[in-house]
Amino acid sequence: MYIPIKSALASWLGSEVPEPRRFFHGRGHLHEGLEHINIDWYPPVLLITAYDEVRCRCELMTIIHESDPHKQIKSVILQHRNKKESPAEVLFGVAHPSCLVFEDGLTFEVHPGVRQNAGLFLDMRLVRQWLQQNSTGRNVLNLFAYTCSLSVAVLAGRAKQVVNVDMSKVSIMWGEKNHTLNNQDLRTVISIPHNIFRSWRRIKQYGPYHTIIIDPPTRQQGSFEAEKNYSTVLKKLHQLALPDADIIATVNSPYLGPDFLIHQMQRYAPACRFVEEMYAPPEFADKFPDKALKICRFRKD
Repeated sequence: MYIPIKSALASWLGSEVPEPRRFFHGRGHLHEGLEHINIDWYPPVLLITAYDEVRCRCELMTIIHESDPHKQIKSVILQHRNKKESPAEVLFGVAHPSCLVFEDGLTFEVHPGVRQNAGLFLDMRLVRQWLQQNSTGRNVLNLFAYTCSLSVAVLAGRAKQVVNVDMSKVSIMWGEKNHTLNNQDLRTVISIPHNIFRSWRRIKQYGPYHTIIIDPPTRQQGSFEAEKNYSTVLKKLHQLALPDADIIATVNSPYLGPDFLIHQMQRYAPACRFVEEMYAPPEFADKFPDKALKICRFRKD
């Protein structure tokens, strides 16, 4: 039953893989019977995220070991996203509650299996690349910043300043650590650890902005629901964005198609025209792309 996983691991681990990657994207529904399994690589940890019970673990572990000729895997963690509080167990090696990973010359602290998310969204890797290449001299607003991986990329791209907004103080502090790990001057980082909807005045104070990133959770109880609250964010763009500003907006919901962002922008921020769809890396291929992560770039006229 694990033949597709065996093939995926063999193709990745046949050579050394020094950077974090998604090795197997079961949630893309391309492999029948394995839709409940994702496998991510946070060197040296292999993180298996399960949304249903994982059967035949011995078979799976045999495949993992046989697919690793260079002995890169030092730990295998199985996280049960189908159980309360998403508990994790060590299937091989020892737990690595915190480790450093390296992507495109940048350093990030990740916590594989400790929380629902390890701290670095691998499907946003190409967006981080774009930000590194298109941020010189810019004042950047990073809404729903989480652990600030996007703002690390922004400063690596020689931005003048970045403003990170996230209601989680823990995430903002984690993000500041990521900046420090990359030897980035915290004087160029403005942290706003508050609910975005109560912080517009302060956000506007540090603007206007050359780049605005809107990367919200699809649904965060008591804080944000895409269908209900996205429009509130977009209505503020005319006050925050400079002429010719880039706006990168995302939505990750199986119920909101690719036109959601375009229609929302047309209605609530008509001065921002659609430029292009930005894509997740190829390892996130999805049988139903309309249900997967959507990333769009707009530009304010």
